[in-house]
Amino acid sequence: MKAPVIEIFSSFQGEGLLIGERQIFVRFAGCNLNCNYCDTNGSKSEKSGKLMTPSEVLEEINKLLTPDCKSISFTGGEPSLYPEFISEVSRHTDLNIMLETNGTLPDKISSIEKLDMVSLDIKLPEHFDGEFDESIFLNEIKSLNLLMSKSINVYCKVVILPSTKIKSFKEVVEKLSQNISNKSNLKIIIQPSSPLGEWKDINFKLFEFSEVVGQYFDVSTIPQIHKILDIE
Repeated sequence: MKAPVIEIFSSFQGEGLLIGERQIFVRFAGCNLNCNYCDTNGSKSEKSGKLMTPSEVLEEINKLLTPDCKSISFTGGEPSLYPEFISEVSRHTDLNIMLETNGTLPDKISSIEKLDMVSLDIKLPEHFDGEFDESIFLNEIKSLNLLMSKSINVYCKVVILPSTKIKSFKEVVEKLSQNISNKSNLKIIIQPSSPLGEWKDINFKLFEFSEVVGQYFDVSTIPQIHKILDIE
């Protein structure tokens, strides 16, 4: 069994609920979406990765392990393209397993044997050039409900751009609220796009986005801290 891997490295988690925690990141190559704001364009193609076995990945993880590191983040690209590979790595480590996913492959996500935390992106129509495929949102909903039914710790991340309209954002949040089986257990992270300098004169909009989400879910607004610290 092999999967295309872009890089394996140790750093601080720069996004979401585990922000600031030391993790070992395994970045896969290959993605089933083409978001226009992607900050890892080099990982979109499977051809950009090096084929590695689970044993080789584990070897690299063990080389990077430090006392302050308690978890592995499988990221990409889209890591849920490789559920069997992630399951195999997870069987041979005591570290917690985090999945950073676009949530559009629910059957593959649900087949991963061990997941301690999932960061699931909710895509907005403006994240894509051309017409938005409604199946993207429907599959994200399915993934969320499946994960919560298994009592897996999951939160949603929504990337907003300076051009994001409050009206369209609210429509997505309302649909999310209507289709989640247990929304009281779901937290939403609003992530302003980088660089933050683009928000200089319109940062008041961040409060409006937070107020929209706060009508339905627990919410935090967290930028990409690793970009501020200038680390990977």
